[in-house]
Amino acid sequence: MKPTPLDEFPVHQTPLPMAQAVTSDRNFYDRYYFNAHDRTGEVFLVTGFGVYPNLGVVDAFATVRHGDTQRSVRFSDALESRSLEPAVGGYRIEVIEPLRQLRLVCEHPDLSMDMTWEGSFDAVLEDRHILLEGTRAMLDASRFAQMGSWSGTLSVDGHDFHVDPDVWLGTRDRSWGIRPSGESDPPGRWAAEPREGFWWTYIPLRFDDYAMVVILQESPDGHRTLNHASRVFANGQIEQLGWPRLEVDYRSGTRHPDCARLHLTTPRGEPLLLEVETLGGVPLSMGSGYVGDPAWSHGRWMGRDWSESVFYDMTSPDIVSMLPFNTVDHVARATCNGDVGWGLFEHANLGRHDPSGFADWGDMAK
Repeated sequence: MKPTPLDEFPVHQTPLPMAQAVTSDRNFYDRYYFNAHDRTGEVFLVTGFGVYPNLGVVDAFATVRHGDTQRSVRFSDALESRSLEPAVGGYRIEVIEPLRQLRLVCEHPDLSMDMTWEGSFDAVLEDRHILLEGTRAMLDASRFAQMGSWSGTLSVDGHDFHVDPDVWLGTRDRSWGIRPSGESDPPGRWAAEPREGFWWTYIPLRFDDYAMVVILQESPDGHRTLNHASRVFANGQIEQLGWPRLEVDYRSGTRHPDCARLHLTTPRGEPLLLEVETLGGVPLSMGSGYVGDPAWSHGRWMGRDWSESVFYDMTSPDIVSMLPFNTVDHVARATCNGDVGWGLFEHANLGRHDPSGFADWGDMAK
């Protein structure tokens, strides 16, 4: 094994060279995630880039929901060495100023962009995320989140969008650790004893004077296994917002969250009511490579210099029937004690969840 350019910098955390992860777990990953929208819900970009050192894979995706259609392009290749220049195929990220400004470029005939991210508030380091399967950690990751604005250009299937930073905003995160990646592990016992359900809510929002990050994960019986709620101000001050109580209004006959209310508490004991309205959404297992995508998933070996473009009609009965089994990223319009903000409402309510009144995978809202 040869040194890589990263070894030139004093950033090592272990006796290993930077090409090697400290764990041999095949699911070790390191990923960027971004979203962008113009506050209407009519156009919504979700995009990301990841490296999988123990799988020897690097990949990226860009997905745009425009009205009732969705276009996804993805790129994958062999990971030869870890680098300060994240790139694969026609996709690259330029870190102009760490934790503040980045440039994303995607070059594909069906979907192209040249967009610059500007962080509006400091990044927030979230609580460590652990999800067990039996006694094994199937997910053990750290992540930071940030809210900001976008400038540049976006083109999808012949539609050109001028990305004005006074209008376009979004959220991003960086995560790393262990997460199911590549080809699936042999299911073993868990094929006979599958998970009864999965409930997850992730709400990063930007207001004029502050940003908020709420992350909630619960077991089928409602036991909360992850709870993070914080507010960051322009001066960098971070305020913890207690143990949120969430109420979701689901559309009848579905698990689509039309709106939600979060009851939060400041350190001084003052109540905060956060109300969220969902607009357009992107199902993450359709084109973005997250769990459940039948054609492609993060870290899967697709061969060298691979790329693909996929088009989805979001009104198709086949797609509509899969939505209750998806984690969906929604454009979110929010109010907090009268302040208006925008961001993301990412939600999954899959299978059994007692507090929601869902008994099994086929149960839908009344």
